[in-house]
Amino acid sequence: MRVIYLAGPLFTEAERDWHRKTKDLLLEQASRRSEPVEILWPYELITPEEIAALGAEARTEIFRRCKAGLDRTDLLIALLDGTQVDDGTAWEIGYFFATKAADAKIVGIRTDFRRAGESEHAIVNAMVEMACDAIVNTQAELVGRVLPALGR
Repeated sequence: MRVIYLAGPLFTEAERDWHRKTKDLLLEQASRRSEPVEILWPYELITPEEIAALGAEARTEIFRRCKAGLDRTDLLIALLDGTQVDDGTAWEIGYFFATKAADAKIVGIRTDFRRAGESEHAIVNAMVEMACDAIVNTQAELVGRVLPALGR
């Protein structure tokens, strides 16, 4: 089974809804193609109740679970919207890029039309942009690229 990790900010209802919709679309496409995939989304790796119960140790557990998920991921999807890439997402991209298997991929998605890079032709920060194997602009384009990018 191939593993997909959804990286991106998850602090607002709109961000969480985007991730839920993306996850559902990917699972639907995988099912149609009879491709077994597991989709990891940090928001689902630890519950609000667990966070509350862990208190000051919650951040350590969140970090541990997210890193463990990245360590078994085949394809990272990174939501790159905003005036700059979310810092946690940037860390996930950098860590995954540095440790990924040769056939693992990073696909960014930027639906935001504002310029966010250092130069006129940049999409986002150069370090993030160059770590991505592809950056798409729509959810439909993302869903159309992901399963083929996993390559069986």
